[in-house]
Amino acid sequence: MQIIVEESYKSMSEKCVNDLLEFILPLENPVICAASGDTPKGMYKELISQVHEKQIDVSNWHFIGLDEWAGMNGNDEGSCRYHLNNDLFYPLQIAGDKIIFFDGRAKDLQTDCDRVEDYISLMGGIDVAIVGLGMNGHVGMNEPGTDPELFSHIADIDTMTQLVGQKYFKNEQQLSKGLTLGLASLQKAAFIMLLASGTKKAGIIKKMLEAEASPQLPATLLLNHKKIDIYLEKEAASLITRNENE
Repeated sequence: MQIIVEESYKSMSEKCVNDLLEFILPLENPVICAASGDTPKGMYKELISQVHEKQIDVSNWHFIGLDEWAGMNGNDEGSCRYHLNNDLFYPLQIAGDKIIFFDGRAKDLQTDCDRVEDYISLMGGIDVAIVGLGMNGHVGMNEPGTDPELFSHIADIDTMTQLVGQKYFKNEQQLSKGLTLGLASLQKAAFIMLLASGTKKAGIIKKMLEAEASPQLPATLLLNHKKIDIYLEKEAASLITRNENE
């Protein structure tokens, strides 16, 4: 585990992109798991900029969505797919057949979860998983108490996440369930990039780094991964008492 603290959100986003490109450019058909949300936005903006400036060929890149709200898909404004379409897929002109995403409107949600896992297996696994950190320590929609042995599954959404999630919508939504890659899915990724920014995340960052690994704080279960880097800007890292890059 490496903890990387940058002076600003912009420099953190730039560092994330530099590390991502260093890892995936040598790969023939990289598979990238992408999280929606506020924290990765800067990384995606920087990635788009570098791809255009350096004329990087992304035609062989494959993307997997980390999660989606039950009852929604890319046609719903505010959905995870909606945000990633606008923040990443459309600007990079990623072909639709290079994107696999949960469909929260599917008739059988578990079958849809199985479809995503089948795709991951078909592609030989996830190369890079870009994830954020919830205020309650969740990763994706793996909420406190989630079985760490689960792969993609239907999740019951914690009350705190339901409240925080309203910020992505113009009108109040029912956010009681979601579809998500499981902790077991993420553990199989070759490289996990966990991003957090802002003073509001300082407390959960401190708790995550100091707590024993437990399903009650899902992010702690990823910290023993063979290659996980934690990217923070100084406000999110303000309560850390351990050394960087430990």
